[in-house]
Amino acid sequence: MLSDIEIALSTKLDTIDVIAKKIGISSDELEPYGKYKAKLPLSEINKRQDNPDGKLVLVTAMNPTPAGEGKTTVSIGLAQALGKLDKKVMLALREPSLGPVFGVKGGAAGGGYSQLLPMEDINLNFTGDLHAITAANNLLAAMIDNHLYQGNSLNIDKDRILWKRCLDMNDRSLRTVTVGVGGGLSGVERNEVFSITAASEIMAILCLSTDPEDLKNRIKRIAIAYDMDGKLITADQLGAAGAMATLLKDAICPNLVQSIEHIPAFVHGGPFANISHGCNSIVATKAGLKLSDILITEAGFGADLGAEKFLDIKCRQAGIWPDAVVIVATARSLKHNAGVAKADLNKPNVEAVKTGFANLSKHIENMRTFGIPCVVAANRFITDTDEEIEIMRALCEEHGAKFAPCEIFAKGGEGGIELANAVLSQIESNTNKTPHFIYDLDMKPEDKINAIATTIYGAKEVNILPEAQSKIDEFTKAGYGKLPICIAKTQYSLSDNAKALGRPVNFTLTVRDVWLSAGAGYLVVLTGAIVTMPGLPPRPAAMDIDIDANGTISGLF
Repeated sequence: MLSDIEIALSTKLDTIDVIAKKIGISSDELEPYGKYKAKLPLSEINKRQDNPDGKLVLVTAMNPTPAGEGKTTVSIGLAQALGKLDKKVMLALREPSLGPVFGVKGGAAGGGYSQLLPMEDINLNFTGDLHAITAANNLLAAMIDNHLYQGNSLNIDKDRILWKRCLDMNDRSLRTVTVGVGGGLSGVERNEVFSITAASEIMAILCLSTDPEDLKNRIKRIAIAYDMDGKLITADQLGAAGAMATLLKDAICPNLVQSIEHIPAFVHGGPFANISHGCNSIVATKAGLKLSDILITEAGFGADLGAEKFLDIKCRQAGIWPDAVVIVATARSLKHNAGVAKADLNKPNVEAVKTGFANLSKHIENMRTFGIPCVVAANRFITDTDEEIEIMRALCEEHGAKFAPCEIFAKGGEGGIELANAVLSQIESNTNKTPHFIYDLDMKPEDKINAIATTIYGAKEVNILPEAQSKIDEFTKAGYGKLPICIAKTQYSLSDNAKALGRPVNFTLTVRDVWLSAGAGYLVVLTGAIVTMPGLPPRPAAMDIDIDANGTISGLF
């Protein structure tokens, strides 16, 4: 089979005006970025606010193997299958970060014959959204340090600065640095921390903002530091909000592209679900609901992370709720969660599939807790046996979940027809779309954390370390105690220990730090060994990516 990039480059794309026409958008309503991608201005979205909302399908997954299991690929393949069934369908997915692209995971535009195109543009610089987010973030950082240098009239405590610089690249050397070294004309010397752009508060803000005014107001609320009296200082007090919002004026508009089978897709915003809320923009999601009969969207990593945050944070803020949920699972992910070594995951092992199902069963239960009907999509790999797939089917049905194998990587939409019909059946049967959240906003932060940990992760208890408790107390006293909770946790386990596979029981979730994201509108709760600036692996994917004299890219997947 051809590689992802070879398939992508061999596909004849429709021009973006042809794709836009499918969803009722004329060419003069677009802002083209070349022939095959465009931004849709917010003014054009606003014209369609009286359109009825389509059905919303959320795609999530069980806990993945380190290689990933194809959640984006399944999302795209499902949309293509619905297109083959003559449904007016769209996608609303996240933008890839250059960190994973050049690191360990590779691209995030799907794979095989279920890709978004032009995949090389989407996976690289695209329309510049991530660069704009990085620039806005670092403008604020520069203005903080300049304020210190220019006399510090706000009386900022340089040792209690909350704002972090960011970069859209895996660079562990920037996790802890010193800026202003030497003082004098170099500025005020202090310790600094970098996050990857996808984990930044500006990324979270962009994706949760409903319009430019909301965006600017959220930026104004960003807590940048404490003053010498222990009071929080905001970006608004520094006078940074207007310039930051100006840098993001185009980035807030969703990007329109297409799948291999010419399904329209918004790709907009890309926060990491293990660190941030892990969902594409509210703007793109709500626009897609107005422009289609069925909108397919996804949330990052497993249902313990992305799906929980999609429902408890994004849906709460956006006033939306899914009609159905798809949980992506693979035989090899089940085997991985049973403790099978990576080198042996492609070998038949029915007993390991049975054992590893404990992990998937928890994700099914979690979706039932939210009151949403779900379908387990078995993303089939060529090494999967019929016996393994049938065991998965029997176990899913035993746990009250619909089951549908799919071969969308190799066959595109045609390989997802069974899955599409299963999803349509769940949509039709779901007559009750009452939101059911895991916690109430009036609960204390500690109780919200405990609700997520015990209900979604299956923890026995939560241990909040003294430093983290002190920050919770500070933020509560300052009036932020009623914010939602965004837990930063490893994606590889239901617990905060990446090596605790399957369905851990009787474990303690340890909270080691808490950050205030006042602009995004939640408290970030850091657990385990999670870091906000990833590092590169021993052999980064970057080493295999190249471009020839004709501009043809190779090695990108």
